[in-house]
Amino acid sequence: MFHLEIYVLKLYKGLVAATVEALQDIFVKNRQADRVVEQLLKSNKKWGARDRAFIAENVYEIVRWWRLVKYTAQVEKVRESEDFWRLAGVWQLIKPMQLEGHEALETLPEWPEFEGIDREVVNQRYAEGQAIRKIAQSIPDWIDQTGETELGERWPIELAALNKTAPVVLRVNSLKANTETVQEQLGSEITETVPGLPEALALKKRINVSGLESFKNGFFEVQDAGSQLIAPYLDVHTGMSVIDACAGAGGKSLHLAALLRNTGSVLAMDIEHHKLQELERRAARNGVTNLTTMVISSDKVIENLSETADRLLLDVPCSGLGVLRRNPDSKWKLKPEFLEKIRKVQAQILENYSKMVKKGGKMVYATCSVLPSESEEQVRAFTKRHKADWRFVSEHRTSPAQDGFDGFYMALLERK
Repeated sequence: MFHLEIYVLKLYKGLVAATVEALQDIFVKNRQADRVVEQLLKSNKKWGARDRAFIAENVYEIVRWWRLVKYTAQVEKVRESEDFWRLAGVWQLIKPMQLEGHEALETLPEWPEFEGIDREVVNQRYAEGQAIRKIAQSIPDWIDQTGETELGERWPIELAALNKTAPVVLRVNSLKANTETVQEQLGSEITETVPGLPEALALKKRINVSGLESFKNGFFEVQDAGSQLIAPYLDVHTGMSVIDACAGAGGKSLHLAALLRNTGSVLAMDIEHHKLQELERRAARNGVTNLTTMVISSDKVIENLSETADRLLLDVPCSGLGVLRRNPDSKWKLKPEFLEKIRKVQAQILENYSKMVKKGGKMVYATCSVLPSESEEQVRAFTKRHKADWRFVSEHRTSPAQDGFDGFYMALLERK
């Protein structure tokens, strides 16, 4: 078995090799980091909890600090297996400077893969990199520029916060349990309440919650604190007809169903059928009985639902720049063209889907982006175009830097 030292001073080649393999999958095969890590950890039953923690942490943190690690390692284009090994070795040397609670290795193991890595050169390059924000904070030039243009002096603070490891937050399913029950089941030393969010519990230490009986019984879901603010923002009341039109796998749909106490109806819609199938499985586990799903196969589907909803949630597709803590690989895959395209999609969704709201009804427009061009500006443009029909009620933004939540935006609008 592997020992405790792994975390502190000793490296095991098998675990570093697994880390390298995962990085190749992410950067060469262009696979999603969370899926790569999940599959990799399932692939070897002999790995203990510490081994798994080592692999998961090293993969995610190298991805998060990719640009800084490449700069420090003096590797411009990472293509071959030896490039990935070099980055993994350099990361082991700079990790104690980047992450709290890690002791420095006295020296790297004398493996052929680590040949030519000089600690003095590494330290010098690391120090140089720290002086250049886009390298120190590991962000592509264009995102750094966009963030600075849109957020001004707030950008460096938010950017630094977006590079922190995200906490795991649970949303207690009020249809089946309450926070006291779940806290009791998990142990008060494992969770803590989140001020201002009655159903949220933050994990004090990482555990695999999906394997717990209380999760399998539908007592809670994993959902960031910022995301948990969105469903209540829609101001739903029992008996209402609610549509979640960009539902995805449906975390907010489930929250809405619980807020309705299984009365009225929640129609969860999405363009991707497989996501709605996953939502149906989750709804069954949660004891939700007032939810149905519908695939948006054409514009006709939306037209047929004209003026049928008391409440509408539009959690629109976006750049995801508010959730980089959770998906650090997305910043390397995002392209400026995508941002331009997605802003047009957001405006179209707002324009077309809003027709589903009854007169006197309300809708929430939400994004998981820190950029005003995807959020506040979209809402301003929409209300300007529809002064006669829509009234802006309020908006709220969460800040990774100020409140530690993911970067969400939500605006409440009322149809006159």
